[in-house]
Amino acid sequence: MPANFPPIILASKSPRRQELLTLMGLNFKVELKDIDESYPSDLSPAEIAVYISEQKAKAFTADGEIVITADTIVALNGEILGKPEDRAHAQEMLAKLSGSKHEVFTGVTLVKGDKMHSFYDRTEVYCKSVTADEIDFYIDNYKPFDKAGSYGVQDWWGIVVVKRIEGSYTNVMGLPTEKLYNELLKFI
Repeated sequence: MPANFPPIILASKSPRRQELLTLMGLNFKVELKDIDESYPSDLSPAEIAVYISEQKAKAFTADGEIVITADTIVALNGEILGKPEDRAHAQEMLAKLSGSKHEVFTGVTLVKGDKMHSFYDRTEVYCKSVTADEIDFYIDNYKPFDKAGSYGVQDWWGIVVVKRIEGSYTNVMGLPTEKLYNELLKFI
């Protein structure tokens, strides 16, 4: 690792975020705390992602460690597409994403001692049109119930349905790694 980072706590149960930090060469441990993920209704998608990330960070006290929290928001024409409540909700969201362009925002917060720094990244994702049968196939085989927008860019949806992205691919996975690395360098 080019930089000598203090111990890192990743406050996320997301296997994708854990995998990305591992690929970045960072040593970290995972710690989870339950927080209320509601947000004020007047926030933009970027502000929502940062707000929830900061709420997650405030649940931790970190002295010698850096705590990393994150929240990913999928927005389609200003509508927030969160994690699906059930199969019908996932079908509805994926049908909306079919043949359209949407935005993915990930808010990230770094905390160490009394120091807190937040930032976000934005990526545009373009999807081809898919049929109801393809949506059902995806839900049945990939169970996207823990994912914002009901899809994972690293699985069938990303490989078959996503035509192109503008911005960070890892941001769509849930953590803008290039930006995170540069922010960590400035933060230590």
